[in-house]
Amino acid sequence: MVKNFTSFVKNRSAFSVGFLFATSSLLFGIWVASIPGIKARLGFSDGTLGFSLLLSPLGAITGMILSSRVFSKVSVGRWMLTGYIIICGIMILQINSVNRVMFWSCLYCFGGMSFLNGVSANATVNLMEKKHNKLFMATCHGMYSMGGALSSGIAALLFTVHIPSGWQIVMVAFIIVMIILSNKNYLLANTDIIHSRSAFKLPSLPILGISFICMISFMAEGCVADWSAIYFKEVLLSPKALISLGYAGFSVAMTLGRLNGDMLISKLGSKNVVVAGALLAAAGFLVVVTTPSVIIAIVGYVMIGFGSCCIVPVLFRASANIPGVSTVEGYAMVTTGGLIGFLTGPSVIGFIAEKSNLSKGLSLLILMGVLSAYTAWRNPFIRNRQTSSNPPLPYDEQIY
Repeated sequence: MVKNFTSFVKNRSAFSVGFLFATSSLLFGIWVASIPGIKARLGFSDGTLGFSLLLSPLGAITGMILSSRVFSKVSVGRWMLTGYIIICGIMILQINSVNRVMFWSCLYCFGGMSFLNGVSANATVNLMEKKHNKLFMATCHGMYSMGGALSSGIAALLFTVHIPSGWQIVMVAFIIVMIILSNKNYLLANTDIIHSRSAFKLPSLPILGISFICMISFMAEGCVADWSAIYFKEVLLSPKALISLGYAGFSVAMTLGRLNGDMLISKLGSKNVVVAGALLAAAGFLVVVTTPSVIIAIVGYVMIGFGSCCIVPVLFRASANIPGVSTVEGYAMVTTGGLIGFLTGPSVIGFIAEKSNLSKGLSLLILMGVLSAYTAWRNPFIRNRQTSSNPPLPYDEQIY
């Protein structure tokens, strides 16, 4: 793992794209810790907050519709450079919203930009893998998890010295923008136009199964992000300094798992990793909703992180190798399912919590995890064996 990651960081072209994955979660970790304060400041109930969060998937759908036009005119490098800087600004406004209209507008824009940024970054990684015949999709997703763990720790630390979320996001966003600008030339070197000018079309049947599994996986991740802090505060009565540690434990587990992801997948097989991971994540949610202990709940979130860590990299790689489906089409459709799950899932949990309680809302993820495992087991495009005639190098030979 250390050898692989060190080589990855030394390659500025690969690292510049990988850092964009971390950017998303660095922002999101601060957002997670800010949700209880936003809920109180703007007077949301669980139900109204959940309903408000639906604006992000609506924005994602808008991004999906616009993606063909955007990526047929703008190079992937230029989009990544500007798109991730713009989303920093959106998150600053979102966390510092002074009224509900401002908050709702930011949620909608965040959903649209997240979709477009996600497609551009993942498609670029796929192009780089093919160009260099190296695997680093899991490493890039590991950067995302690393960013989430780091930002959650930053939030917990800054709360202890009484720095509010509004200032936290300004500080983190400023550092992110400076790093992105320092990598400007490496990002702009990716001059590919990653989408044809074909009109928007519904997903083809072969990719729907993978998209569905991705939706469930991202739904679980979104619920950990949006509801873990509230669950710790309102159900487990956790001290303020600990409310972000559920997400932090989840993110640390995701990071460690993904940085070892290629090794695990090559040894255990893609299908086995996805099925076992989904079941482990379901078991983690079971631990979270049945324990009254904050410490044991953190352990449950760690289980969810380890279970979920390799699912998305496997799905993204599989979606790029489905017969009759282009790489960009595959990524766009899987990202659509994933992002809708990530942003809609918390709203569903909010509705259940409004009618019953948050523990029962999170219990839905137990069933969804089992369903995800069954779907993966039955899906013919998630295979245990590498069928490519030119397979990528083994994990321990990933020198970038």
